[in-house]
Amino acid sequence: MPSFKRLLWTCLTLASLQFGLGRAKCGDNTYNPTVKQTQLQVGGFSKDPPKFKVEVENNCPMCPLIDLHLKCGSFSQQLVDPKLLKVLAPNNCVVNNGLPLQPLEKLYFNYSHPHKYLLYPSTWYFQCE
Repeated sequence: MPSFKRLLWTCLTLASLQFGLGRAKCGDNTYNPTVKQTQLQVGGFSKDPPKFKVEVENNCPMCPLIDLHLKCGSFSQQLVDPKLLKVLAPNNCVVNNGLPLQPLEKLYFNYSHPHKYLLYPSTWYFQCE
């Protein structure tokens, strides 16, 4: 009988994690989106500016992330396709035109500039049922 209770308890716990039971599935700080930048190349003999790869990730395993805005300083729209990162105003850029990033989805883009821009999430919403 104790093993049946343990099995029942395990099933109920897993079900509560899957369906969220009473709270937003990704509403706490555990699943905040992340922005990672990697310098791909350093300016060489041709004196080209360094190239940076940016990875934006929805860390929520259950809910799409929508309307993700980044603090982006004086980032220039000429550096990247506006479908990927659109400059709305100084220090306000929107990722993916505000469209959803699916659970655990990553979006990538590259830019070349003499200096690395500081990019970090400012506002976003999870689209949980």
